[in-house]
Amino acid sequence: MPGFRLRITMLGRMDVRALTGESLLPRSRKTRGVLAVLALESPALVSRQRLAELLWSRRGEDQARGSLRQALHELQEALGPEARSLIIANRETVALNSEGVWTDARALPALARDRAEALNLLQAELLADLDGLDAAFDAWLAEQRRRLRDTALEAAAARLAATSTAEARAQEARRILAIDPAQEPIWRILIRAEADRGDRGAAFAAWEECRRVFAERFRGAPSPETSALAESLRGEVASSQPPPFRRTTARGARLGVLPFKVLGGEADAEVSLGLAGEITAALARFRWLVLVDSASVAAIERQERAEGALDLDFTLSGTVQRAGERVRVTLRLTDHRPPEAVVWAERFDRDAGDLLALQDEIAAEVVARVDPEILLIEANRAANRAANRAPVDATAYDLLLRAIPAIYRLDRQSYELAGSLLTEATRLEPDYAPAFAWHAYWHLFLVGQGWSKNDAEVFAKAEELASRAVALDPSDAQALAILGHVRAFLHHRVAEAVSLYERALALNPNLPMAWVFSALALSYRGEHEEALRRWERYKRLAPLHPHAFFFDAARLVPLLLLRRFEEVDVAARQVTALHAGFTFPYKIWLSALGHLGRRREADEVRARLMAMEKDFGLRKATDRAPFEPEVDKALYIEGLTKAGLE
Repeated sequence: MPGFRLRITMLGRMDVRALTGESLLPRSRKTRGVLAVLALESPALVSRQRLAELLWSRRGEDQARGSLRQALHELQEALGPEARSLIIANRETVALNSEGVWTDARALPALARDRAEALNLLQAELLADLDGLDAAFDAWLAEQRRRLRDTALEAAAARLAATSTAEARAQEARRILAIDPAQEPIWRILIRAEADRGDRGAAFAAWEECRRVFAERFRGAPSPETSALAESLRGEVASSQPPPFRRTTARGARLGVLPFKVLGGEADAEVSLGLAGEITAALARFRWLVLVDSASVAAIERQERAEGALDLDFTLSGTVQRAGERVRVTLRLTDHRPPEAVVWAERFDRDAGDLLALQDEIAAEVVARVDPEILLIEANRAANRAANRAPVDATAYDLLLRAIPAIYRLDRQSYELAGSLLTEATRLEPDYAPAFAWHAYWHLFLVGQGWSKNDAEVFAKAEELASRAVALDPSDAQALAILGHVRAFLHHRVAEAVSLYERALALNPNLPMAWVFSALALSYRGEHEEALRRWERYKRLAPLHPHAFFFDAARLVPLLLLRRFEEVDVAARQVTALHAGFTFPYKIWLSALGHLGRRREADEVRARLMAMEKDFGLRKATDRAPFEPEVDKALYIEGLTKAGLE
């Protein structure tokens, strides 16, 4: 970006930086909104009246103009010395000097036809963190998003038209469908392309995904033309092909949220109803949970019939009680399979001043904690089923549940078993996105633990599996998060990863994995303070997450690169106590000890690390480090060198 003095990121969450890397993002969201309007409409002059109407439409003219003046003053302070040359303002208009500013939403569309990474970045939601500023601004933002989407579609269509191979057609068709899944002709191109390249499983998986999208999003079915194409492929399958995969209907635990009971005369029934609705909506974002319609659950309860009438595996129930300005919410999760038991319970005490914020806050924390609890219970149940019946009865969902805890045990025997289970799961049901996502995740640990025999093959396989998962279900936040980690950790394509994380968090803002991985990626590109804020968001959501040994270790990276070496030492001791066999935290810890000059302790940590990853040395550390700023990579390697690593 030669000649530019300011870099504005608007695809995903807004970010503003000087070329030195210093954050210049204004504190106020409305001031960010002002800058967003100026940046997208630059170099055109924007009237002060229009800016005031966009962001303060509910205020009187004088009050709105006063608020705008205050926002412009804050913007000038945030931009510092550069503000004088970047902000061009008079009594009636304001503009942003486009000659000194690089903006992703303006620069990337011109590159999208020729560069796939630019097109991928355009798929992130524009200004994802600025919804709700004002009704007028929301309307303006919706129009900007529509224009950007149309630009991305045009570029993607041009790329598709220029393809010459079936593999390229499939890849470019998936790009278009990630932007607009309603493009039914593109679904047909994708199905045919997958068949032409000889992957019948992928062709049928694309057909099943097409059917799911049309059923869930458009309340309809694909056209007879698309259905006929899918049926024609069945006739093209040679007799030597294996029999069609057996698809199971059990791909998740069935969960119902019961209406919460109101206790005491002062309790607010609206809090109970609103909270139950928020939790149900938030839980529905976790793709492996099957949420039973709340109205059906309420009807069953009113008729005093057992939960079994809806064949529920779990119910979430609770009570709401208000006392003055405080609200107490007590929740419990019940597993209804024999022996029926309460498997999780928690109490939340909150200020009742802002009921909507209270509902959002509690719902976020509840779903982030309930999801892994159910996953552990289901995994144990799947393991028990496997011990008591023939393996041929296993479904892809069963195999996935058995693989997840085996991955996190991180002993070679269990780990190899997990890989075999996931391979079989993807073979059994080639349209099941979570199996492909978790298989990609398995490959990440294969590299991280130093168990990979051929890095290039593992990198390519992880990318293939994660990309397939996202193609099968573009709305699966966890699949997007895993693909992001593949791009950032393995391929060092951090910008693409950040875009994927923003999409994942827009789809499911209560997914701890997405917050943790996005924190790592931001630290990889030098945004360490923001990385810590994102990690803290995960910790607020799920302070006792079953996989804390991994997620908590992510905090070590920004702490090290901020030179907070003593904190790394303390945190690394806690993390390695949770799981002594996870190699990642030892590497960051070793670097911190090197900088602290604690050679005896460094020798002990190095010995523990080398016992698990015998070939880990400075060259491997340098090649694997995904840090983009050279100063950060140098700091990491310097610490390892001082700690005695060779």
